[in-house]
Amino acid sequence: MTPQPPPVPRNAQGRLRRVGVEIEFAGLPPRETAELVRDCFGGEVEVLSPHRLRVEGARWGSFGIELDTQYAHPDERHLDPEAYRDSEWERMRRDFHHRTRELIGDVVTGLVPTEIVCPPVPWDELGELDALFEALREHGAKGTDASLLFGFGLHLNPEAPSLEVGSILAHLRAYLLTARWLREQIQVDITREVLPHANPFPRAYALKVLDPDYAPDLETLIDDYLADNPTRNRELDLLPLFAHLHPTHPHELLDDQLIKPRPTYHYRLPNAQLSEPGWGAAREWNRWLEVEALAAAPETLAERGAEYLARHRPAWPIRWWRALRRRFERP
Repeated sequence: MTPQPPPVPRNAQGRLRRVGVEIEFAGLPPRETAELVRDCFGGEVEVLSPHRLRVEGARWGSFGIELDTQYAHPDERHLDPEAYRDSEWERMRRDFHHRTRELIGDVVTGLVPTEIVCPPVPWDELGELDALFEALREHGAKGTDASLLFGFGLHLNPEAPSLEVGSILAHLRAYLLTARWLREQIQVDITREVLPHANPFPRAYALKVLDPDYAPDLETLIDDYLADNPTRNRELDLLPLFAHLHPTHPHELLDDQLIKPRPTYHYRLPNAQLSEPGWGAAREWNRWLEVEALAAAPETLAERGAEYLARHRPAWPIRWWRALRRRFERP
């Protein structure tokens, strides 16, 4: 499928915007997957640990392939490299740790997904990445709809066209107004609806953000987001973007090792539809562009925001009573 152009095709530095892609699936272990990536896009397979590999020097950069559970991989935070060189006990402890993690990976292979983390791809080349999805399909990879147990997804990480708070707020508002349509188009799998990995935003937060008087600075935008969404599991996860923009923010969630700071929107909603011929990253990118198109149309964005508020905001006596109650409940 041909990827469609976004309203803002280049970033602030004038370079073509790029999109990171992550795909989860079953049916192929990491080593076979890495070899398949190499066959599609070149490079050399590097084994980091038994269930975590990398394909270096491939098209667009480095691909990461691993079992999608931290417990299958060595955790270097618990190992002292200096003590390892000087202590027989530390060498035994390190070897035991590595062997235990390898065994866990062997046991859960087939139960937890394999994940490919692709390097950032220029948006106009996303169609070429779909060759990998076709190869996965041909080699037996199973997507979301292959089992009720497979809550797998495809994540897009589109580079933000601007890092100004006004642009971020416009994209957040556009997403809140487009989320229902996206869910209908994607037909989000029932397993993924039940699991918490791509939950919708709370309505109270949507009402706050869509209020035309809401004009936060970056600090306030981040603080409000964290207060109402203290989780990675949102359909549009802004934590990587906020961690990039505010690396010294004190909230513990922005310091989580699972949060990778980057100047992108982390869009977690799409299923991994590997059983569907022709499906791939370009199709989900084209759907995502509905968000960017609305964000780039301020008058339409304001009109649709007003319509949402008119449908969902409580009548003013209820709002007045809630505000009064909150005031008296404050310590």
